[in-house]
Amino acid sequence: MSSPDPQVRAARNRSTPPARGVRGPVVAVTGAASGVGALLTERLVTSDEVKQVIAIDERRGDCAEAQWHILDVRDPAIAEKLRGADVVVHLALDLDLETDPAARTAYNVRGTQTVLTAAAAAGVHRVVLCTSAMVYGALPDNELPLSEDAELRATAEATGVGDLLEIERLARRAPRAHPGLNVTVVRPAVLVGGTDTALTRYFESPRLLVVAGSRPAWQFCHVEDLCGALEYAVLEKVDGELAVGCDGWLEQEEVEELSGIRRMELPSAVALGAAARLHRIGLTPSPAGDLAYTMYPWVVSGSRLHDAGWRPQWTNEEVLAELLEEVSGRHTVAGRRLGRKDATAAGAAGATVALLGAAAVVRRARKARRRI
Repeated sequence: MSSPDPQVRAARNRSTPPARGVRGPVVAVTGAASGVGALLTERLVTSDEVKQVIAIDERRGDCAEAQWHILDVRDPAIAEKLRGADVVVHLALDLDLETDPAARTAYNVRGTQTVLTAAAAAGVHRVVLCTSAMVYGALPDNELPLSEDAELRATAEATGVGDLLEIERLARRAPRAHPGLNVTVVRPAVLVGGTDTALTRYFESPRLLVVAGSRPAWQFCHVEDLCGALEYAVLEKVDGELAVGCDGWLEQEEVEELSGIRRMELPSAVALGAAARLHRIGLTPSPAGDLAYTMYPWVVSGSRLHDAGWRPQWTNEEVLAELLEEVSGRHTVAGRRLGRKDATAAGAAGATVALLGAAAVVRRARKARRRI
């Protein structure tokens, strides 16, 4: 499916020039050297409504127009670097599937705590945090779509979701702990555009795993649209809790038709039990909790952004097409990315073997341990 020209996209959802003499905010971005942080930094330095961009990361990025500070966001010295900033966008999060969970949590939670405290100490009046729509939870009785005010019913069973829930709690407590500090939380749907998550790896499998009796509903969010939403929050065109994603959603059958990837349907007990065993013995990076997000809906409405005038510039169909192009040539079985040789050996039935053979794998691992 063809997408609009990138220059056309770049002109949309952009800030309009301010009135003559109006001073724009000084914006600090953490995690500015890569990923969403790098894209947002590039976007903000070209905005007519932003006076200056302070970029913070553990290495220097490519944006020469930003003022760079090289440090770990957990370092209390960050407070001095934030002096003079009006808004902080905190994007220095580690959601890598391969990171040790304890180290990941220590970085994400401590980093957010430090940034919120430092921002208050530096006189910053607004902090924008980015979590995920995953915090709503993927449940069979979820409304389609969910409003921003829907209860956060996720548990800590999926990759990184426990960290995101703790960040949400910190966001709610911060204005009480630091009067005068406003906190905006942005929650994107399945994020696509140079990302690597359990949900994007789902489309690297030879077959799309479908759990019998489940009701998947797929909603994506392109990183360009996320950056547009973050800019709206930076410029205080909208605040509070914000959900962001493409309009509407795709049913599983539509995803299969658009992707050309056939499904592999398994009973719930088999799929969840096998996924849990494979993760427990260290063969896959994704816990069984990740499967829920491919089973049940967690589609968001994005009504607050829409009411403020923001519109997604990508459709679900377009984002899925880009995702499929990104993952082309990659091979994943049960969440574990395979090398070319492994993928050839696994073949189209690899996912079935990985899941249905989990019990045998566990038995072999136990026998091997007993022999040691």
